[in-house]
Amino acid sequence: MNDDKVFYITTPIYYVNDIPHIGHAYTTIACDAVSRYKRMQGYDVHFLTGTDEHGQKIQTAAEAKGKTPQQLVDEIHLNFKRLWEVLNISNDDFIRTTEPRHIKVVQAMFKKLMDQGDIYKGTYTGYYCVPCETYVPENAMGPNKTCPDCGRPLTIMEEESYFFRGSKYVPELIKFYEEHVKAVMPKIRYNEIMSFLKGGVKDQSVSRTSIKWGIPVPGDEKHVIYVWFDALINYAAAVGYLDDPEKFSHYWPHVRHMVGKDIIRFHCVIWPLMLLALGINLPVEVIAHGWWTYNGEKMSKSKGNVVDPFKMVEEYGLDPFRYFLLREVPFGNDGDFSELALIGRINSDLANDLGNLLNRTLQMIKSYRDGVVPDCVNAESELSSMAFNILDRVDEAMNNFAFDEALKAIWEFIGRANKFIDETTPWKLAKDETQAERLNFVLLNLYEALCFSALLIAPTMPDTAKKIWLQLGLEGEPVKMLYEKFTWGGGAGKEINKAEVLFPRIDINEWKKTQEEKKKMSEEIKEPAIEHEAEISIDDFKNVEMRVAKIINVEEIPSSKKLYKLEVDLGYEKRTVCSGIKAFFTPEELNGKTVILVTNLKPVKLCGVESNGMILAASVKKDGVSEQLTLLTPEKDIPLGSRVS
Repeated sequence: MNDDKVFYITTPIYYVNDIPHIGHAYTTIACDAVSRYKRMQGYDVHFLTGTDEHGQKIQTAAEAKGKTPQQLVDEIHLNFKRLWEVLNISNDDFIRTTEPRHIKVVQAMFKKLMDQGDIYKGTYTGYYCVPCETYVPENAMGPNKTCPDCGRPLTIMEEESYFFRGSKYVPELIKFYEEHVKAVMPKIRYNEIMSFLKGGVKDQSVSRTSIKWGIPVPGDEKHVIYVWFDALINYAAAVGYLDDPEKFSHYWPHVRHMVGKDIIRFHCVIWPLMLLALGINLPVEVIAHGWWTYNGEKMSKSKGNVVDPFKMVEEYGLDPFRYFLLREVPFGNDGDFSELALIGRINSDLANDLGNLLNRTLQMIKSYRDGVVPDCVNAESELSSMAFNILDRVDEAMNNFAFDEALKAIWEFIGRANKFIDETTPWKLAKDETQAERLNFVLLNLYEALCFSALLIAPTMPDTAKKIWLQLGLEGEPVKMLYEKFTWGGGAGKEINKAEVLFPRIDINEWKKTQEEKKKMSEEIKEPAIEHEAEISIDDFKNVEMRVAKIINVEEIPSSKKLYKLEVDLGYEKRTVCSGIKAFFTPEELNGKTVILVTNLKPVKLCGVESNGMILAASVKKDGVSEQLTLLTPEKDIPLGSRVS
């Protein structure tokens, strides 16, 4: 294999505490499209994706579910594998950071850096974001000392830590980027990284002592390796660093990382500094894409506007979804996802342009030449000349990860083929026997245009390309073909198959009506909105004194339909409390019950009885009226009077 025709591309490894969403789908579909394209160019492609499975968030989530972290990640990493199957992703490998092959490489690299003095022990104090598992420099904080990525408050932390002496290699990295201006794409991200590097980079904390779910530091297992340091190494571990030097030397010089813009500093600053320290060549390119909004709004779980790729594929089809993501937005820019815009693309680009070209051409070949593609003396035409010009444009765009530009060029060709039908009027030629050769020329050119279009769209829409291929009477799959093997005019004599609709048009009015019905049904079954009280501080909460108590006597209050007079024992004293729980419990059910009592409420007289405290309960209400009530009780036996906090 020619070393110039090797292509290694990676997605980020996705954190398994997330539910797969449009961002994950976008990155992975983009990598899939360029991988398929390169294979069709004859490249030896290695396409890697995977999951990031260590860190505090996983440990916390596992504890909350009563599972070990390993049990949890074994379950939920499958969500991503299932999505890749649904999205028809052609990855060659899937790596998990809990795999032995990864752990071994992480510890080997860490030890190498320790042995050469590029990792050292110290104490770290800084502002830390627990959800993002990262320290945030003061100059990068959001308003009111918040995380710039997730917006949550930061916590000051101090702990013993190992540090990576990355600052030592910053001048070398700046020099590399000055000599390789396409190493970070797009240009705006390159400028951002150069500015950050020239502003100074401190040595990075690379271990934690406060969590256990991670890879132990070799020789000092009190520390686990920081999750971001661990995660980045997957790219090298997956292609044989340590175990398969031949594979590593074959693929690694051609590695490209595709990431979201939010993690570009890890991939364009920290990771290259690690590689420089290890004596490993830097990635050829790091390509950063933008974020998606939904109908102009930032996506959030609380708003319920997070785009579910499983649902989009189910409702609109896989290839239309893949096409829309890559066509709608210049790669690198932020994009807005709109179902109406998706429908517009389906009806216009896919149904009208591509679908009609296929249907009209096959119908004419069937009607005028009995379903057999005719031959002609010379098949060269404006379409054939345009085809190879378009391929050059597609190649340039794909090499720059400009998927939208590649698809625009392809659709120019499809549009020109549709116009060719209108210009040559085959239906008129068919009526004149003297124009038989001209009709053969037209039909053969349209057939070849469809063959070529199927090859062009195969990286983005492999299923659609295959459907076109089969209707054209061809064997195999376009994604397994090589562009260089295509010859214009080679389809003469092929017998076509039945024309079938590729993309049924979607009636916008019917769609809107359906959406309104879904919205109405959703509102009818939706639970009432939860009403919250005003926020309080931790000090406010500490001022509420709650203790464990036992009900030792229950009396009815004749003048009240709701209240019981209760005598409760706190261990150190007894109190009288009035409680409005008469409708839910009999005296026999309450006597001897252990409860939680708010003990520092001001005494109040109710129906002539002084009440000195309040029993805590949870209730289910309908139309503001309690229908069900449960008293809060300790899970286990605990001394009376114990403080609840």
